[in-house]
Amino acid sequence: MAKYEYAALNAQGQESRGVIDAASTNEAVATLRKSGFFPTSVTEAGKGGGTAVAVKVATPVAVAGTPVAVVGKAKAKPKGGGFKFFERKTVDGKVLMIFTRQLATLIDAGLPLLRGLEVLGKQEKDPVLKKIIFSISDSVQSGSTFSESLGHSPHVFSKLFVNMVKAGELGGVLELVLNRLAEFQEKAQKLRNKVKSAMTYPLVVLTIAMLILVFLLAFIVPSFEQLFKDMLGSKPLPALTRFIMDISRTLVSNWYIALAVVVGATLGWKAINNSPKGRVMLDILALRLPLFGDLTRKSSISRFTRTLGTLVTSGVPILQALIITRETAGNSIIADAVMKVHDAVKEGESIVTPMEGSGVFPPMVISMVDVGEETGQLPDMLLKIADVFDDEVDNTVDALTSLLEPLMIVFLAVVVGTIVIALFLPMVSLVQNMSNPGAGG
Repeated sequence: MAKYEYAALNAQGQESRGVIDAASTNEAVATLRKSGFFPTSVTEAGKGGGTAVAVKVATPVAVAGTPVAVVGKAKAKPKGGGFKFFERKTVDGKVLMIFTRQLATLIDAGLPLLRGLEVLGKQEKDPVLKKIIFSISDSVQSGSTFSESLGHSPHVFSKLFVNMVKAGELGGVLELVLNRLAEFQEKAQKLRNKVKSAMTYPLVVLTIAMLILVFLLAFIVPSFEQLFKDMLGSKPLPALTRFIMDISRTLVSNWYIALAVVVGATLGWKAINNSPKGRVMLDILALRLPLFGDLTRKSSISRFTRTLGTLVTSGVPILQALIITRETAGNSIIADAVMKVHDAVKEGESIVTPMEGSGVFPPMVISMVDVGEETGQLPDMLLKIADVFDDEVDNTVDALTSLLEPLMIVFLAVVVGTIVIALFLPMVSLVQNMSNPGAGG
């Protein structure tokens, strides 16, 4: 017989520690459970190491079916310290997606939750996520559920993530829900990247064009102005050249005003974006913009249907799922439409009627949702709609790219070409005068 030090919870959730005689760790755990305790840690006395033993318990503070690991070695915690003023608190979506997929794989392979968190925490390279994983592990080991522990880091784990995990815990299908979450994150990340790439291209070209324009007006045009004065004297310059030179002189002499306008416009944009009324106005504009409005609408509908379908499929109640979907809609107009659907469902009505009345959703979406409700396969139908609109986003991005490339090239050519022509016209006049010295004299 050997002596084992233990930490255990009683029926009231209070922790007690002590020493017990047993032939093995498993026997010590069994003895404690027979005595009405719920062991959280069992370690052979005098030894700092041990083997992890999986124990499934249903404590007053843990969801039934959530595995709790009895470990004989304390987990190593990430080192802290340093300046925290500029400390990053968020985690990249791709890193979080990989963590979710790995945790689902470990649990699906039969590894206890705590052991899985310990393994992932030790190998995680992202310092923020590493710290959070160990924090979650400590919280779960102290008796909190996994979903409650995730809720302590709202800047990393969204309400969608937490509520899906909670539904998985209640249904005893945590590994299945984590797999769904990973798939959801992968598709959402892919959708974001497509939309971002479509929006980034014209912005990059426009920025380059503006930088070239400022450079030419601030440094090149003034040099030619002095050259023309020396070579042409008092002869009048072409109208286009005078216009460009006037802009150049204004920019050089009032550069601080131009800088103030740019800063003011940026701050004004942020102020409008952060105000409720301004946000609504910008969201309406985003849906009505030529070329980009259709892309915004399709991506928003895809996000809405995939989020709602994933939540409902995972066991989250429909009303709660609609609230979470509203918060992750990404567009206030879509969010208001989702809230109207929530209110209608709360009153016992169908989802279809408020969706149709909102004017936001295309007829195809409404028809497919109607069929899903009638056949009792609404979650599957929502996910099919999301797949359809993901393909639509792909096609729209391809079409936009093929259309915007020549437009941006033409725009850049016009901007630079106008200045070049303006500077070239006096040179033509000068060459003509040199060729015909008697002309105009």
